Amino acid sequence: MTFPVPPAAPRTGRPRRAVQRSAVRRGAALRRGAAAALAAAALVLSGCTGTPAQSGPDPKATEGAPKGLEEFYTQSVDWAACESSFECAKVTVPVDYDAPEGETIEIALIRTKGSGSAGSLLVNPGGPGVSGYDMVKDSVTAMIPEKVRDAYTVVGFDPRGVKRSAPVTCLDAKGRDRMRATTVDPSTDAGLEKAFALQREVIDACVANTGPVLAHTDTESSARDMDVIRAAALGDTQLDYLGYSYGTFLGSAYAGLFPDRVGRFVLDGAMDPALDDRDIVLGQAKAFEAAIHSYARSCLEKSDCPLSGSEEEAVGQIRELLAAVKERPLPTVGARTVNSIDFVNGFILPLYNDRNWPALTQALAGALRGDGTTMLRLADIAADREGDGTYSSNSTYAFTAYNCLDYSNDADPAAMRAEAEDLMAASPTLGEFFAYSDVSCRDWPVKPVRTPAPAHYEGESTIVVVGTTGDPATPVEWAGALRGQLGNAALLTWEGEGHTAYGRGSECIDDAVDAYLIDGTVPKDGLRC
Repeated sequence: MTFPVPPAAPRTGRPRRAVQRSAVRRGAALRRGAAAALAAAALVLSGCTGTPAQSGPDPKATEGAPKGLEEFYTQSVDWAACESSFECAKVTVPVDYDAPEGETIEIALIRTKGSGSAGSLLVNPGGPGVSGYDMVKDSVTAMIPEKVRDAYTVVGFDPRGVKRSAPVTCLDAKGRDRMRATTVDPSTDAGLEKAFALQREVIDACVANTGPVLAHTDTESSARDMDVIRAAALGDTQLDYLGYSYGTFLGSAYAGLFPDRVGRFVLDGAMDPALDDRDIVLGQAKAFEAAIHSYARSCLEKSDCPLSGSEEEAVGQIRELLAAVKERPLPTVGARTVNSIDFVNGFILPLYNDRNWPALTQALAGALRGDGTTMLRLADIAADREGDGTYSSNSTYAFTAYNCLDYSNDADPAAMRAEAEDLMAASPTLGEFFAYSDVSCRDWPVKPVRTPAPAHYEGESTIVVVGTTGDPATPVEWAGALRGQLGNAALLTWEGEGHTAYGRGSECIDDAVDAYLIDGTVPKDGLRC
């Protein structure tokens, strides 16, 4: 997912991060993590310690370990008390699954202390690049219903390249701030060359500071890590899994690799693995434009809405505001200003959850008065920038690493300019900010390892796929496509606004998913709520 230069538009699905005017990141990363944090906060804007519990893998869980990987599948895992009320552990996996005798890394895990009567439920909040460890530590009660938490031990992990698990490390906080403050116009030859130069600076830093995992931060490798987690850390013969957004892409990859190990799988905010990079970003551009119109309609019904007139006039006012910010960044109460990149990142973030639309209204009202303070706060949340100027995650760089290995790119200037025209047609408001994102990977030191293709699954367990009609990050059509590719699957559709469905207010969806996870009751295929 999830998601213009360093940090650009919020993270949406595997989506590229809008690049425009400072092309250093691709797509709109699927940012379920930030959306959850915002929801938990209601968007009111104004190391492990303890006695280790050693877990020896169940022999049945480790049966059929891939040849050469037996030592990873049968390793002992020590769970220890951590983070006040959780347990944490680390699992060792090979950097390169084709050379398991080579270097290794550790994957960080955290789990709740539920009854575990239904087993363990592994979760992934999206990205790529969002921390599943943080999701469980900070948001498990907001995102997972109590009855599911009571039944399962909920397990989060940081995928390889993310935060605590051999993180992709590039620029420091000052460097990230400097990149965010830099804007270029890639529609010009000079601007495009500057964009490539900026990204080369980022790439050089990634190469210098990350290590060998940079060449293996891809979705298939991460899916293989999940199977080691299943066997060694969870001791389960089958994996129960809840994946949001990019987590659905990771989940479908796992299902294709290990069909007999699939237990109860829920893939919410589904991505279509058959789409190439350009199809994805075009789909997102259309979906975000639709979300902007939905927000405008809702805003106009409220007494505090800073927009006026018809729906089209209100959206036009947003476009005029954005054009003005491109010409003159907005001041804030501090020394920082809000340029067009930060404006777009802040603007997009609340669109992931309609409960956060009031925060967008507040930010737009301030911006229309010439004050960018609230919009900057939203942009900082999207970028994981803390109040003290530090960044709490490496999600920006992990996102790029995964995208550059999972998808091919065409950084030919003529091709990117043709794509920019298509994106502007699809989204007159934000299309230009989704353009030129292929800049991010042209000079990446490792070639892509994957060719887009439909998901392939031949397992006996029915997989539940969930889509939302007003999802801006993973358009609802992608859920239908993934359900068809998986074959043995059931599709749930929520007629709602925002990114993903489970746990966001639909009792119909929640009840169906809860019954499936807890009791194994497969919901009716095609159910709409």
